[in-house]
Amino acid sequence: MRSPFALTLALVATSGLAAQEGHEQHVEHVGRVRFPVSCNTEAQRSFERGVALLHSFWYEKAGDAFKDAVAADSTCAMAYWGQAMAILHPLWTAPAPAELGAGLAAADRGLALARTPRERDYLGAIRSYYAEYATLDAKARLAIYSQSMDGVRRRNPRDREARIFYALSLIALGQANATDTTFAFQKRADSILEPLFKAEPDHPGLAHYLIHTNDVPQLARLGLYAARRYAQIAPDVPHAQHMPSHIFTRLGLWDEDIASNIRSAEAARQFEEERHLNALWDQRGHAWDYLVYASLQTGRDAAAKRIVDEAAGITAGYPVGSLPNAYALAAIPARYALERGRWDEATHLVVRPAPEWRAAEAITHFARAIGAARGGDTALARADVATLGEIEQALGAAGGQQAYWAGQVKIQRLAAGAWLARATGDPAEAVRRATAAADIEDVTQKHPVTPGAVLPARELLGDLLLELNRPADAARAYEAALRQAPGRARSLFGLARAAEQAGDITTARARYREFLDLMAKADGDRPELAVARKAIASR
Repeated sequence: MRSPFALTLALVATSGLAAQEGHEQHVEHVGRVRFPVSCNTEAQRSFERGVALLHSFWYEKAGDAFKDAVAADSTCAMAYWGQAMAILHPLWTAPAPAELGAGLAAADRGLALARTPRERDYLGAIRSYYAEYATLDAKARLAIYSQSMDGVRRRNPRDREARIFYALSLIALGQANATDTTFAFQKRADSILEPLFKAEPDHPGLAHYLIHTNDVPQLARLGLYAARRYAQIAPDVPHAQHMPSHIFTRLGLWDEDIASNIRSAEAARQFEEERHLNALWDQRGHAWDYLVYASLQTGRDAAAKRIVDEAAGITAGYPVGSLPNAYALAAIPARYALERGRWDEATHLVVRPAPEWRAAEAITHFARAIGAARGGDTALARADVATLGEIEQALGAAGGQQAYWAGQVKIQRLAAGAWLARATGDPAEAVRRATAAADIEDVTQKHPVTPGAVLPARELLGDLLLELNRPADAARAYEAALRQAPGRARSLFGLARAAEQAGDITTARARYREFLDLMAKADGDRPELAVARKAIASR
């Protein structure tokens, strides 16, 4: 099952300029890629087009380009490397069993044709990912592949592409080690990519991967320049338009975030039409989720509601079984209800079946449990919390890439259980569970499929402490939440309320002003706006 990211591009003529190892190609709208191989001229063009697509995660079109290279030159070994690479998608879901076999076959075919030690290096590295797929899990294979790519770049010190693909493997390892709060892999990748980006400012992979490697709160500002460059490098590419929003989200730059995802969703829709998909391409679903998240932070509820309504009508997705679609289609309506504090709306959410990704189903159970507990329906809350426990257990037993999602469902179960304990008159247990959820979430990296938790656990802890008349403790929780997610509307409003209840009127008014500035373009009827305006107007 694949979850590719996307680009649309058109090829222009090969440049006569000298390039690294003697060949250079310009590809319109995706930047510049230099990757000379021992293939004929036509195959070389298709190959470099495929690599440009690969660097922006448009795996469907990358695979097509590498097939075109084989059609132009049946002895083009590296075209088979490209086919195997187009199956890998290292930052998303692991290849399905049938894809693993195809990847190994492509690598073996390329190795049989390879003409140079460098080509054998590349093909051997990607083969190392697939070789033991029957006995090793995806994380173990990824580590082997990364080690192999380290060897490729060491043996080919002038080959920038080898360093770039090695850095990408480090980012993937960092993502796989989701509880590493030192971000050692990400920092190592950044140290490789940043100098290369200065030398090749039009390279799509360099801009793209610098965003990914800095997609954590502590490093996000380091990725801002690359975020703003990537969209310029590849203006017609859906993923190049979306990907900057990962950094914009981390920094609370909501207007840029919204603009980025509007462009991305439109470009993705055009791809759906081009391919006659009659389904939601997961790149549009992914952009929608980020767009709804950003819109809700600025009170643009009408824009968010339009996407909620359109998402509700989706009956088919592409690819089938896609994680980004499953996640987005569950998260979008849940965010819309919970961010606005519409607890009754949350209780009426309907679970959209996602058998391949039950963590997506858990999102709806979480939203319903929160809504029911806060609305006083303890029976419904208890049932949904129990279901979260069942899903957590099933995902944990499945292991592999589902283990991460078991941890996410555990956080949701604890956070929802806290509100159930509050509703049933056990405030001490409520605080214990809410604190446990927040502590786990604080040391777990966010998956790139999501802009952020449907409701952050630390923010929910602040809400709970505020209800329990502990405003000073609530303020600390909201402050911690805002360090993880600057510009979150609910956390900012909660901090203002906590300061007001603690008698710190100066801080309260300052935070209310920040909240109202954030909501300057709000079009909804959120009661928080009236509270903030009244607090500012009072003397």
